Amino acid sequence: MLRRVTFRQLQIFCAVARQRSFVRASEELHLSQPAVSMQVKQLERALELDLIERVGKQLALTEAGQRFHEHAARVMGEMHDAQETVNHLKGLRGGTVTIGMVSTAKYFVPRLLAGFRVEHPEVELRILTGNRGSLLGYLRRNEIDLAIMGRPPRELALVTEAFAQHPYVFIAPPAHRLAGSAGIDLFDLRDETLLVREPDSGTRMLNDEYFQKSLFLPHRMIEMGSNETIKQAVMAGMGVSLISGHTLGLELRHQALAVLDVQGMPLVRNWHVAHAADKRLAPAARALREFVLTHGGDFLRAEFARATAPA
Repeated sequence: MLRRVTFRQLQIFCAVARQRSFVRASEELHLSQPAVSMQVKQLERALELDLIERVGKQLALTEAGQRFHEHAARVMGEMHDAQETVNHLKGLRGGTVTIGMVSTAKYFVPRLLAGFRVEHPEVELRILTGNRGSLLGYLRRNEIDLAIMGRPPRELALVTEAFAQHPYVFIAPPAHRLAGSAGIDLFDLRDETLLVREPDSGTRMLNDEYFQKSLFLPHRMIEMGSNETIKQAVMAGMGVSLISGHTLGLELRHQALAVLDVQGMPLVRNWHVAHAADKRLAPAARALREFVLTHGGDFLRAEFARATAPA
């Protein structure tokens, strides 16, 4: 049965599983949507299993699809590693590096990678973005070479190193009653609506731990699925939020949001670059890791100098 499965089918299936969309998978692979759908159907026939189903207007993996994806993604990761090893043995320069990043990191990682590309124009870069839960899946399935993330997980064996500080601050609309006030007590916010990320998010984990440690119970919390949605909701006056200062560059420059001077803020955590402990990094991936460790801290300090300053 598996002898009838092709490498191309595995590649296409993994793209569809990752994107949850035939259209986005076809764009990623530079194929037509019918070609993508046909290859997935052929894979299902070869396995005699349904791998993908529609739930409303969304694509979802069946239970069989979820289990098969774990194996297929690891096969793709091993093939990528093998190709990089062959390139190295041949003395070829360049290579391809796949970077996974939590969604909060998208506000600075592309600009940091642009600096790397100036020094290493021969290296191809591929970027996957998701919340913390998604990133752990990428690492577990060997779908990425390097991860840019906040707190490293305990449940995976990783090599991690901090490269920059990561501040979290409270934000509010500029006309908020506490904007411009000094030394705000956390409990002055107890009647506010707190806008928070979804449970699998690293930002949400930090929110929950901080509130529990402070014995702080918000009057009301509203979950939102992205930093952008939270910022727009804060600007609209729906509530306040404890959020990464590294998501706020544009809004602070245009004075669309205010950073509240809450006592004990900013909460400072760290950004880490990580890879699986059993993964042997190819030269291009090692070069990128070294670039992030060498330049990441100074880059972030320069880019977000205003992110922790109260308005």
